[in-house]
Amino acid sequence: MENWGILLPILLSDVVNPVLFAFMVYAAGSSRPVMSSSAMLLGHTLSYISFGIVLTFGLERLSARLANPQSVDFLIEAVLAVVLLWLALQTRKDTGKRPEEETAEFSPWDAFKFGALVNIIGIPFAVPYFAAIDQFLKSDLDTVAVLLALLAYNFVYALPFLVVPVMSAVMGEKSKPLLAKVNAVMERISVFLMPLMLGLVGLALLADAITYFLQGKSLF
Repeated sequence: MENWGILLPILLSDVVNPVLFAFMVYAAGSSRPVMSSSAMLLGHTLSYISFGIVLTFGLERLSARLANPQSVDFLIEAVLAVVLLWLALQTRKDTGKRPEEETAEFSPWDAFKFGALVNIIGIPFAVPYFAAIDQFLKSDLDTVAVLLALLAYNFVYALPFLVVPVMSAVMGEKSKPLLAKVNAVMERISVFLMPLMLGLVGLALLADAITYFLQGKSLF
């Protein structure tokens, strides 16, 4: 697959979002930290994969075929690029809702459902994910390969968040203050890194779409 040069920045801009991490840290503060934080990540990931599959088949119908990218693929890419640039400006103001102190403790099942809910609420703003799917559809992969690429993307996306249940399992109660510090650092980093990544990816996708419409060929 030739699109990894643009897919990796897209994945990074998708991962650098402190909202899920903050809720997982909160779940890790429950009486069953490993199960609750793992269940939250599982709920979020399964919801993300499910939505990605639905969107993939929807875009497949829209663009008519996977093997040869059409103009509509690049039109979608241009729209996504503009939205990414807009989000890059917006994320400087707010990074999303965080768990509140008075929120009830999560059971593993509650955490699973809440992880899915966090994803569903955030789907309209998951523009990097849309951009990644568009890159899959522009590639020369068949339908099965696109779905496998989508699963791989979600697996890699989930990996950094596994630090929460792993630290909870290894360190026990000692992990809570450390996770709180990691969460605070991630909050600070996301303030400048998320807008930067979204902006750079948006510019790259916009340049790719413009090049296609002007020259009939893609940069990626």
